Amino acid sequence: MKRVFSLVAVLLLMASSSFAQESPKREFRGAWLHIVGNQQIKTMSREQIQEWFTTTLDSLKACGCNAIIFQVRPQADAFYESKLEPWTRFLTGEQGKAPDPYWDPLQFMIDECHARGMELHAWLNPYRVTSNGKEQLYPGHLYFKKPHIFKRYGQQLYFDPGEPESREHTVKVIADIVNRYDVDAIHFDDYFYPYPIKNEEFHDDASFSKYAAEQGFEYWQKGDWRRHNVEMLMQQINDTIKAIKPWIRFGISPFGIHRNKAEDPEGGSDTNGLSNYDELFADVPAWAEKGYIDYIVPQLYWKIGTKAADYEVLIKWWNDKNYKGQLYIGQSIGTFSAPDLDNPAISQTGRKMQLVRELPNVDGNVWWPGWSLVSAPRARRNAVEPVFSLKDSLRTIYQKNIALIPAYSDLDSIAPAPVKSVKASGKSIVWSVNPTEDVMQQPHFYVVYRMPVNAKADIDNSAYIVEITRKNSYVPSEKRSGKYKYIITVVDKCWNESPASKETVW
Repeated sequence: MKRVFSLVAVLLLMASSSFAQESPKREFRGAWLHIVGNQQIKTMSREQIQEWFTTTLDSLKACGCNAIIFQVRPQADAFYESKLEPWTRFLTGEQGKAPDPYWDPLQFMIDECHARGMELHAWLNPYRVTSNGKEQLYPGHLYFKKPHIFKRYGQQLYFDPGEPESREHTVKVIADIVNRYDVDAIHFDDYFYPYPIKNEEFHDDASFSKYAAEQGFEYWQKGDWRRHNVEMLMQQINDTIKAIKPWIRFGISPFGIHRNKAEDPEGGSDTNGLSNYDELFADVPAWAEKGYIDYIVPQLYWKIGTKAADYEVLIKWWNDKNYKGQLYIGQSIGTFSAPDLDNPAISQTGRKMQLVRELPNVDGNVWWPGWSLVSAPRARRNAVEPVFSLKDSLRTIYQKNIALIPAYSDLDSIAPAPVKSVKASGKSIVWSVNPTEDVMQQPHFYVVYRMPVNAKADIDNSAYIVEITRKNSYVPSEKRSGKYKYIITVVDKCWNESPASKETVW
């Protein structure tokens, strides 16, 4: 049963955070949908899985999300059809076993996302092969053909980042996805060199001895050599992506602390946690500055006021550094119900969203875990803030209006041509465009604006956006009451927007 909010309570909540009434026209609003560790999918039929996926996408769209980051390579396996790696165990329960009846989850999700005006970012893990010592690898797995490029650490198996063949294989996997699928981006999360295990060393001495000296590293520079290995992979992946489809972005979601002041007094954050640079050997800011990646999503999974890693300290650190590319914030849904430090009667939701909206170099959010926005936990009850899920607050307040994804002008800054005609036809508005052979200027989506007949035409007002669609027509989802003024624009694959069409009253 849907919860009906008190109008007074909602008004009080909105008044306490005036910025919430500001809904930017452009904002990245992603959601991570993971499949690693999922024990439910393998027990479901194809129809049940597809229904679950489409219901989830409908729910995420309803609360304003415009991009899905979908896990397709959790453990050197594939949640899609691949000739390079086996089918993932998380689909059928057995690695290498194809779904029967056959279907391709990645293609399905691409089609369903694009049909809803949403992007699909293919999320891969570059190095992890197993999650524990009990998992059985498919007999045709690369591990049995080239065991020398793998290392066991703790109970898990990893590619050795120092072996060139490890990089070559991962690049080949990504090239295959980019060539065959209409993905909008390739995405890595925070797993590079393994998270450290106390009193255990990652034994890559063999590859260090083979390659470090010829690459210019001394015996005491193993950390720099490891960072170099990961950076080479990032550069090769980006070069490969852009050579095939220059509009496809490459994004990284690192652990939220780059370096602490203890490691870097001048440039580190005022935190005391694991260092992405020193312990995972990933220099993500350097990749951004060198143009190897197009966006960063630091995982700021802490509360405001957390002593070792304060959310507010970290979001300001990433904002102030202003690295190249776009900056989105990885948000842990579970932290949003924590009490506000200044007013414990309300949650931290308002302050966190205020920081995202007010800091000039923050371009949006990615929600973790995205599945939770379908049935999110309830926030706290008090006299000011009503009991509601984060999903409901996004849907009714923070992401109420549809938003375009910020334009990737570093990849392409040329706006596509406008639609050439817009007219009412029966129960719909239809339009057409002049064809172009320039793939960078071809329509990716159309944006439909609807406003009162007497209102000034304003395509900067997100309240007027009623649909982002791939179709060249629009049918209102509700029964029309009176006439409206419609304007249509085109967005290309890098989200550059065309000039507005002529106004059409219907």
